[in-house]
Amino acid sequence: MNSRTGQRELAEVRSRLTGRDLTITSMVADLRLMSGRQLEELFFVAANQESDDSSSRASRRVLARLVDQRILVRLVRQIGGVRAGSKAFVYGLGPVGHRLLERTGPRPRYREPGALFVEHTLAITQLIVTVTGAARRGDCELIGWQGEPKCWRTFSASGGRVTLRPDLYLSLGVGEYEYRYFIEIDRDSEHLPAIVRKAQLYNRYYRSGREQSRDELFPTVLFVATDSARARAIGRVLQTTRGLTSKLFAVTTDNEALKVLLGSSS
Repeated sequence: MNSRTGQRELAEVRSRLTGRDLTITSMVADLRLMSGRQLEELFFVAANQESDDSSSRASRRVLARLVDQRILVRLVRQIGGVRAGSKAFVYGLGPVGHRLLERTGPRPRYREPGALFVEHTLAITQLIVTVTGAARRGDCELIGWQGEPKCWRTFSASGGRVTLRPDLYLSLGVGEYEYRYFIEIDRDSEHLPAIVRKAQLYNRYYRSGREQSRDELFPTVLFVATDSARARAIGRVLQTTRGLTSKLFAVTTDNEALKVLLGSSS
């Protein structure tokens, strides 16, 4: 395909896309980055079935075609090493995908992101993959989710307008209950004072009443850490910081996140 795609070519590309192609493109756009493994699990493996050779082949074929059409781009950086094969590739939204989705704003620039950004973004994506799997098993209902920047919240505070930037917003149904979360994915890359400042901003947003004005509920702010030692450190600093509304916050690890999200552990 030419480096620039005209309206006629764009219409031809759109006419050949399947519903799954468009859903993949939209999800990659919403989450910013997804690995081949994550895409295979969401879109090519049947519910309650382990990945097999046929689903892997289908995934490779479809993703290669979307990259060739510049609907997606494939990063140079891989995750999991060479032995992970095609599942280690990481995908973002391509220029044609941006136009197909009619996204507002400037077209994405294709600079290779740093390792920390890739790790952090894929951790956000993995949480969606994990929760989607739980919903398919009947453990919960995935009522809704928002990635960045859709999940951001802007509110008035002393000094002007302030923007709160969660990594993810989640709404889950478990039995007769609905659980809502602002998710903060922690990769042990921020000093604890930065965690405190972020928690204080959530506290300010809570006290503004803006979120509760819609339906009287404020989501739990869930910090998801890499391991239990980091989770304990975050938990201690949140508990000992004066002025924080303790009921707003919870801390867990990657391995325990689903239990907490489903309300069965804290």
